[in-house]
Amino acid sequence: MQCQICQKKEATIHLTEITDGVRSEMHLCELCAQEEGIAVKSQLSINELLTGLLATQPSDDELFGDSEHELSCPHCSITLTQFTKEAVLGCPYDYEVFEKQLQPLIEKAHNSKTVHRGKVPSKTPKETKKQINLTALRQQLDAAVQSEDYELAAKLRDEINQLK
Repeated sequence: MQCQICQKKEATIHLTEITDGVRSEMHLCELCAQEEGIAVKSQLSINELLTGLLATQPSDDELFGDSEHELSCPHCSITLTQFTKEAVLGCPYDYEVFEKQLQPLIEKAHNSKTVHRGKVPSKTPKETKKQINLTALRQQLDAAVQSEDYELAAKLRDEINQLK
């Protein structure tokens, strides 16, 4: 299938958008997708990603020290040694147990972002993006008020009022 924009190259990016129940598809080559502002990343399995990240990290002893190396999960019994060899965690609780050790890996893998924010397609209407942004700001405002961080809450309130 050829790219719908340049009509020359093979389409390797296939986008499907459903708006008001109407489905539309776009088939683009990598170059045209980049020009349209669509992020193009190759897909890696989690094992490949973690193996690559672990290969570029300092040694286990430098990162974890000898005493933490035998830390294990009380739910699945996986140890830090097993994780570094297999690059696979045993259960969801491992993220809590090994949080200190996993944090640098997660930050590196996600460009220093450690909280899931979701994705907004580049062709989303501006009004929809504004509503998504307002919703996120309101959630942050609620969290700031709950934690009694009134300075941050005031800044968020002002930002919300500015967006309205």
